[in-house]
Amino acid sequence: MNGLQRLFQRRNPAREQRPSIGLALGGGFARAMAHIGVLQVFEEEKIPIHYIAGVSAGSLVAAAYAGGSGPEEIARVGTALRFGDVARWTFSRLGFCCTDGMGKMLARLLKKNTFEEMRIPLAVGATDLQTGHPVVFSGSGDVRLPLRASCAFPGIFQPVRWNQQILTDGGISMEVPSALVREMGATRVISVCIPHDSGKAEPSNMVEVISRSMQIMQMRNESAWRKSSDLVITPEVGGWAWHDFKQSGAMIAAGADAARKAMPAVRELLKAA
Repeated sequence: MNGLQRLFQRRNPAREQRPSIGLALGGGFARAMAHIGVLQVFEEEKIPIHYIAGVSAGSLVAAAYAGGSGPEEIARVGTALRFGDVARWTFSRLGFCCTDGMGKMLARLLKKNTFEEMRIPLAVGATDLQTGHPVVFSGSGDVRLPLRASCAFPGIFQPVRWNQQILTDGGISMEVPSALVREMGATRVISVCIPHDSGKAEPSNMVEVISRSMQIMQMRNESAWRKSSDLVITPEVGGWAWHDFKQSGAMIAAGADAARKAMPAVRELLKAA
């Protein structure tokens, strides 16, 4: 993580001395709706969030919240989402869908469009498809292209070109961006991990093969992000399909339930900080 450390040292030359909580939101496509429930409980319990980072679908929730949208506002947009709101079918050798069509959805979701405007410092993680290295967006610039790149699930969505790089899903290089909020300056990191499905059912199509392959890869590498986490919240949403937006309400409730169960541990972190 030396490269990330240098990045954030440039953008945060003087780290704050006060206790600070960082929230790291992992991916999960439709199941990432559970993040909204976690945020609802944090607000109810008046838990401060000083830094926030997200990858893949978690980056959408993180950016909306960092820009000033409350959990209820994010939920209203999220529960109305369907696959066509985040993807546009197209013909390409690099993917079946592109994220160009996310513009209207982002206009409804985001109150702020640049990193400078965010009320909570935000980081969005993507992956350089050529080098395999994480690419971190934070501090300045438009947030919409980074969000599109972070959500570009490989094999389904076309990669997003940025400068000389070809960017794809941030969850490839970091399933949960706990190290990002640590490097941003958080003294205590709370990670929200969206669990994978059971994997017991036989894949029925190419998308499920790709998804399951990604899950296996991430399970083999999860020790890295867990080492940067002081607490991990895992909503019980593994029983729903990755694209099942119709179950958004239930997923939000599952996130809230997981956050309430974790609240004693969260308060201990605040004391320890």
